[in-house]
Amino acid sequence: MLTLFEVVIARGHDPDALLSQEALADTQAQVMTLDEAKAVGFSGAQPDAKGREIRLIAVAPRDAQYVQRRLEANDAVRSFRVHELAT
Repeated sequence: MLTLFEVVIARGHDPDALLSQEALADTQAQVMTLDEAKAVGFSGAQPDAKGREIRLIAVAPRDAQYVQRRLEANDAVRSFRVHELAT
């Protein structure tokens, strides 16, 4: 099982600053653009209809709450959806 966060970035914010280096190291989360996600087999995500930047974050279920709390507290995050994927 894998948890995938589909994150819409607020305009004017850096999409590469969603998680700190510490959070990335602690969770081994993988942050990807849509193109990077497609290259590794995640094909379901679509570009945002309003043209906003999207990032996908893949993480083990045990770290999903940790990542979710970080996203909820981040001003760069406009919104996000959580998907549970079988591996």
